[in-house]
Amino acid sequence: MLMSGSAMAQAAADPNPGAITLTTGLDFPSVYFFRGIRQESDPKLTAFPYGDVGIALFSGDGGVKSASVNFGVWNSLNTGSSGTGSGVKTSHYEEDFYATLSLGFAAATTAGITYTAYTSPNGSFGTVKEISIKIAQASKYAPYGLVAFELSGQADGGANKGTYAELGAAPSWPLGGGKATLAIPLKLGLSLKDYYEGATGDQKFGYFDVGALVTIPLTGIDSKFGSWNIHGSVDFLYFGGDKSTTRAFNNGDAGQVIGMGGIGLTY
Repeated sequence: MLMSGSAMAQAAADPNPGAITLTTGLDFPSVYFFRGIRQESDPKLTAFPYGDVGIALFSGDGGVKSASVNFGVWNSLNTGSSGTGSGVKTSHYEEDFYATLSLGFAAATTAGITYTAYTSPNGSFGTVKEISIKIAQASKYAPYGLVAFELSGQADGGANKGTYAELGAAPSWPLGGGKATLAIPLKLGLSLKDYYEGATGDQKFGYFDVGALVTIPLTGIDSKFGSWNIHGSVDFLYFGGDKSTTRAFNNGDAGQVIGMGGIGLTY
């Protein structure tokens, strides 16, 4: 369900500056969480293969500076309790399909609308369909805000379609003479309506996430083969009070540390 670290690690320069950009990669997290909701009670080896096609439609000097569309697929392959470790399921826990229309404005600000279908090939959860709107700025601090509306199904398995809000930023700094990048992602997940349904009703606070992401370009690979990188991150997630929905999904624990490493390619 679309971990942010994967996309952030793809921020390297495009070696093939044309109308079409291809992005792909493979990440290995220590445990899989989606918007503060734990997806595997007993993780073993989990892998996130993904791919994205971006198409630049327009660029100009008017009020709308650019327009683009992206199509992509994101997967979670699990050998723990959500996959082959259950004894009855295959490893293909999740496969998500999405399409995004983005418009660029002044001050490096973008507005995007995304349709996503979250599916589970091994039947671990029912399909969730969602529309989200995101406003972001490409600056040193990379602030953004997102609101997502569930059209059918629900991420926490509750009875009602929910509305989710997320506020975040990812200040970054060059490392090693500019050859690597350190980012500090910050994220706050909230329920605007029925998103974190629990025993005591809808919980407004979902989680707070603070992390550190290091991205290192693989400069030894000729640019005609694309722009490659390796990346690693550590995140700490904090959940709400004793009766919060996200804490209940995390075995009652108030926090969780997640490590992740991977490789990415942009072409």
